[in-house]
Amino acid sequence: MTGPFHALGLPASAELTDDDIRSAWRRIAAATHPDREDGGDPAAFAAAAAAYTLLRTTAGRGEALADLSDRAGGRVPDGPVPRTKTLAPAAATIAWRIRHGRPVRLAARLLAAAAGGTLAVAATGWQPASAALITGALTWLLLTGRHDLAARR
Repeated sequence: MTGPFHALGLPASAELTDDDIRSAWRRIAAATHPDREDGGDPAAFAAAAAAYTLLRTTAGRGEALADLSDRAGGRVPDGPVPRTKTLAPAAATIAWRIRHGRPVRLAARLLAAAAGGTLAVAATGWQPASAALITGALTWLLLTGRHDLAARR
């Protein structure tokens, strides 16, 4: 497998530091530089230089790991296996929070938001600003309704 980590002789790991990358680059550059008496290895030097340019920052290492993850089907080689996310636990959590929260107040807020959006559109007719009025009613519902989802203490 070729890649920036392989070009510097490093494992693909998020725990690599700037010093790890720099020391690997210096080691490879000293061994492959084209100005060496034996001519070095220009291709290996160019690959290592490109790898160092990418990996020398934390953001660059993150991008390289993400690229490896994409190529490996969502998994970094020798990295942890990602958990698959399903909607079932989230739906169960929301249902539990509604049941143990304040369902009557939440229903009242939902009705108020629906009525507010409907009345605004009925009063002014459908205009470009109608979508903004409905969005405002939904935003109010989200900002105030989250308190009704919390379990009582």
